[in-house]
Amino acid sequence: MKPFALIFALFLSSLSIFAQKKIIKTDQAPVPIAPYSQAVEANGLIFVAGQIGLNPQSRQLVSGGFEAEATQVMDNIKAILSAAGLTMDDIVNTTIYLKDVSYFQKINDIYGKYFSGNFPARTTVGVNNLPGGASVEIAVVALRGQKRK
Repeated sequence: MKPFALIFALFLSSLSIFAQKKIIKTDQAPVPIAPYSQAVEANGLIFVAGQIGLNPQSRQLVSGGFEAEATQVMDNIKAILSAAGLTMDDIVNTTIYLKDVSYFQKINDIYGKYFSGNFPARTTVGVNNLPGGASVEIAVVALRGQKRK
């Protein structure tokens, strides 16, 4: 094999090391009911699928109103990240979908309790409807290997 061809072959084979995708799953969070994963890791980024306030065992929306749903959503995210060996402090980006934007302050209060500071970037969007009649859905992106301050 010519030197250039050998170097090129080694380069191509090394790309697969960096481009691997790992599925993350746990029974401590609701099992997806559609063709998606709870979370996927690629290149040190962990993409957690949007979570609604489903109880992981019953797979039913928790009762108790918005606060109960939002707390369950955050607990589900925490469980998925734990299965990946991460914590809430590893989250770098959050997208929150609210069926009723008048709950903005309530989600802030609940959401804020799950972080010890250095909050992730965040977008909050008002939506017309969510799966299963949910009031809130949250998706996050976390980063493996962050330095703690």
